[in-house]
Amino acid sequence: MSLGLVVPIEAYGNSTVPSLRHHLERVMLAEQLGFKAVWVRDVPMHVPTFGDAGQTYDPFTYLGYLAGRTKDIALGVASIALPLRHPLHVAKSAATLDQLTEGRMILGVASGDRYEEYPAMDKDYAGRGEAFRQAFSYIRQAQDSFPHIDKNLYGQLNGAGDILPKPYGRKIPLLVTGHSQQSTEWVAANGDGWMYYPRNLYMQEHNITEWRALMPKDQKYDKPFLQPLYIDLQKDDDFKPVGIHLGIRTGLHYLVEYLSQLKTIGVNHVAINLRFSTNSIEETLALLAKKLLPQFHTAEVTNR
Repeated sequence: MSLGLVVPIEAYGNSTVPSLRHHLERVMLAEQLGFKAVWVRDVPMHVPTFGDAGQTYDPFTYLGYLAGRTKDIALGVASIALPLRHPLHVAKSAATLDQLTEGRMILGVASGDRYEEYPAMDKDYAGRGEAFRQAFSYIRQAQDSFPHIDKNLYGQLNGAGDILPKPYGRKIPLLVTGHSQQSTEWVAANGDGWMYYPRNLYMQEHNITEWRALMPKDQKYDKPFLQPLYIDLQKDDDFKPVGIHLGIRTGLHYLVEYLSQLKTIGVNHVAINLRFSTNSIEETLALLAKKLLPQFHTAEVTNR
């Protein structure tokens, strides 16, 4: 299992909008300390009732900025709301980042769940499941040379033109977030991995077991399961766990135990979110790196 961090790496539990102070320094520190990935989100509009504006910057533009200031850490987006963007632009932006970073790009995709964004872009909220599938297929085929794409919601390609650049490797991993209005069977068959929300251990183990059982029998590689986790790490290592939104306030000892349980049930990557942290971010990162990373970094974020 590997560990990453959700950007912005800061505490802003009392606000829906982060300050973004020290955002670059902390991403660079995360790489220096050995975290495997940083994750940004696609939040086209700040909807206060949703509760979180993410990093506020456009995900592709911001990842391009981070790419120029980092060397090894994986750069992930969790997740692009496909029905709200043309898949040709998504494919081109993602492949550009993948080439410039020599394969560090990870593309999470989703159907989008903030209703207010759909009428703002004249998109059909009720039809986002079908739009997601068509965009997903378009991006997949766009990675081929001079692709042929039958006419759908986003247009068509007849092979007369190509979409450049191509991914650095064989392809850019497409990780499906949640169900994205699809069945578990569809997610298992089509996604290169699955990003799901934090759940109790019993429910998460059930989700992972069901998903893996549905994968094609001729599959030649493992697909990773990823999840976020909000953490408020306390200075007292023996601090007993208390539930917070999508995570836990805890001391180091229980955190190690809990992450070990996640690893046992089949979680391959955990994206740590420090939004509700009550202690120094830099001290928390240093402690996690010293006491946590050596115990869990046994794999890359995803297979290509």
